[in-house]
Amino acid sequence: MEDVPKVEIEKVYEPKNVEDKWNSFWIDRNYFHAAKSSDKPPFTIRYKRMKGFNTLWVPGTDHAGIATQTVVERELRKEGIQRQDLTREEFIKRVWEWKELYGKRIIEQLKKLGASCDWSRERFTMDEGFSLAVKEVFVRLYKEGLIYRGHYLVNWCPRCGTALSDLEVAREDTKGRLYYLKYPLIEDDKQSGSYITVATTRPETMMGDTAVAVNPKDERYKNIIGKEVVLPVVNRRIPVIADEGVDMEMGTGALKITPAHDFADFEIGNKHNLPRVQIMDFKGVMNENAGRYSGLDRFKCREKIVEDFEKEGVLNRVEDYSLQLGKCYRCSTVVEPMLSLQWFVRTKPLAEPSIQAVESSKTRIIPEGWKNTYFEWMRNIRDWCISRQIWWGHRIPAWFCKDCNQITVSVDEPKACEHCSSENIEQETDVLDTWFSSALWPFGTLGWPEQTEELKTFYPTSVLVTSFDILFFWVARMMMMGLKFMGDVPFRDVYIHALVRDEKGEKMSKTSGNVIDPLDIMDDYGADALRFSLTALAAQGRDIRLSLPVIEGYRNFMNKIWNASRFVLMNLDNVGATRRVAPTGLNLSTPDKWILTKLNRTIKEVEDSLKLYEFDKVARTIYQFIWGDFCDWYIELVKPILNGDDQEAKKRTQAVLVKVLSSALQILSPIAPFITEEIYQRFREFGFGLETPDGKEADSIAISVYPAFNQNEVYEEAYGEIEFIKQVIVAIRNLRAVVGIHPSTTVKVIIIPDDKTVFEKIKANENYIISLAKASIDFSHEEKPKKAVAQVVEDLQIYLPIEGLIDVDKEVERIKREISKIVKDIELSEKKLSNQDFINRAPEEVVEKEKEKFEELSIKKQKMEEVLEKLSKVD
Repeated sequence: MEDVPKVEIEKVYEPKNVEDKWNSFWIDRNYFHAAKSSDKPPFTIRYKRMKGFNTLWVPGTDHAGIATQTVVERELRKEGIQRQDLTREEFIKRVWEWKELYGKRIIEQLKKLGASCDWSRERFTMDEGFSLAVKEVFVRLYKEGLIYRGHYLVNWCPRCGTALSDLEVAREDTKGRLYYLKYPLIEDDKQSGSYITVATTRPETMMGDTAVAVNPKDERYKNIIGKEVVLPVVNRRIPVIADEGVDMEMGTGALKITPAHDFADFEIGNKHNLPRVQIMDFKGVMNENAGRYSGLDRFKCREKIVEDFEKEGVLNRVEDYSLQLGKCYRCSTVVEPMLSLQWFVRTKPLAEPSIQAVESSKTRIIPEGWKNTYFEWMRNIRDWCISRQIWWGHRIPAWFCKDCNQITVSVDEPKACEHCSSENIEQETDVLDTWFSSALWPFGTLGWPEQTEELKTFYPTSVLVTSFDILFFWVARMMMMGLKFMGDVPFRDVYIHALVRDEKGEKMSKTSGNVIDPLDIMDDYGADALRFSLTALAAQGRDIRLSLPVIEGYRNFMNKIWNASRFVLMNLDNVGATRRVAPTGLNLSTPDKWILTKLNRTIKEVEDSLKLYEFDKVARTIYQFIWGDFCDWYIELVKPILNGDDQEAKKRTQAVLVKVLSSALQILSPIAPFITEEIYQRFREFGFGLETPDGKEADSIAISVYPAFNQNEVYEEAYGEIEFIKQVIVAIRNLRAVVGIHPSTTVKVIIIPDDKTVFEKIKANENYIISLAKASIDFSHEEKPKKAVAQVVEDLQIYLPIEGLIDVDKEVERIKREISKIVKDIELSEKKLSNQDFINRAPEEVVEKEKEKFEELSIKKQKMEEVLEKLSKVD
């Protein structure tokens, strides 16, 4: 007999001892590297690598323009330095230094999580090659008239000092106020003593009013259309105009029009050729057009103007009013609509093909519910403001001529104006919105504008996995740019995953103190437990409620896998002849056939769920197979064989154990890569290596062939037989529980089968029942015995005689008393939960705890009633 090395495997799995080791192993050996071109089908990203695909996952980060500049400015202030104290070049140098120091953190976190990226292709949106792609796209769009420069109203952050796109404005439901102001009417070139009352949430902007608009159908104002009113404070005359867009039900039905400080008013102003009066500067401070309020902060101005109007009789009344307040998504400063000279992308021509691509399922959005959200936004898209008044980012490749005032747009830095040949030119100081460069990621990372092998191989990509909150920031813009510059969609599928919330469903935030830091979790529980938890909770259309007990539960699952593997390895000593033996063709036992059938069904279910992006089902299926089928049933069924003297049976069982466990580790590997790699390497020490797609021994489980469904290993008859025997074993265990017999005590059960087939099934598997149910079987009875508890399984009656084991009458009385006590506790809990004061006033965790208590009591009552029913039938 061949000698087999004694493989030591620790009793306890310690993630800290293995995760960094295997990360370095995978990266050093380039296991996640994708070939530029290959005869293998390409795939971007997921478990397809193990299926033999040429799989690419490009890692990288964007430069996060506003956010990064804000952080670096904060760091400089700690040194007593303002950004303006530095030249642009000096500041950018400091940002690069900060990026080198802290920018790698995201990448390191991804590595710690075990992400199987092609690390040799790591990209950054400010890389030289990527910057070329950004400039090329800008120039082409500009020359086609799809990028233009103009004075338009934009979202402006006074704190960050830059324009923001609509998507960079966070809308918050806020309790505000509606102020009713009286504007005197002009009759015969003088104030008539009559007023028109307008309603506004922003009285400080009234100095910028250039009209009052009413609906032409509004009978209240028909006679004053075309007349003028006097604007308080500045005493400027403005017209009363008619516009069908005015809501007659809003406020008084008379709308003050401030084209320079409101988006809807800007459109009305354009329609009626109204002047635009800007009444504050870009820091939110009132300017000279604000009259006596010049120099005041916009919100101080509001306080002062309301106070003055109240004294002067201009303020008619004030009402509470709910509104959506726009805030900067980075610093939470209230955003100000400001008239500004900015660069824009004309989005309608780009949006239409992107809508059609999703309508025709050229790109699928999963879950489908997000399609309508995508369509709604794309069909109502406004031109995209892409210029930002900051220093960190892609500087716009446009040069202004100081002699002819024309613009030269070029990929390369021009030496002279393309219009007049003057060398007196200066580059635009604004940079592009970060999302402009991020929109090019699917093709910019593959070498575009060059037609590289990577671009030909991997574009369009296969699937994008992203969060719903950047569906428009990023996904929609990648769609527009991909279709425009590549002539095809950037990805075939978009899987929208949920938001990770705390266990109560609340959004995680530092102020709430409910943030679960992934790095801390990985230190305490291991990366695999975190990865499996997120996968198991990733039900489509539902946010993920993550809690430490959930992660701890899946850490226990990892320990279960470790212990099962340890058991298998410890039972492979001195049986070297079983190396590389495939179970097919062996004289398999019924449990062997059952577990192989279970394995193949699991492989199929997992793959079907992966294709549908039902990741929670994937995790649930794997969990049930490994813990339930393999550990709790198969290992227990074959323990007597492993401990017995039949060497052939032992070898066969070992072969099946190795086959099933190694296959289970493979399907688990994409979710839990570290523990599966550690266990696989222990198996390799025994010579049980898996194969790569080209038939070689896999040095890593990550490059082994993903298991395939094998119809030849599906044994329906054996499967049904063991499922039946499992029911019998569970039934006997339940009867033992009713009587309260200690698990180590062997009991006698009486079995009465209804026909010969059932009898033969029981006889053939009697040893498994004896072993797992701790019971001897009596087949001698043809009728129901006296003094016995009973359970029926299909065509089989099972009886457990209890005479001498318990006093049935006393036990019935005891259970009745226990049920009575539980009923009282349930009534108290029910009373609490039906009390609205308790629900509204008690802390949320107290209410949740009470609900859990009610649930537990109800289940306990149900179980005790089932026991009572069984005992009551004993005669």
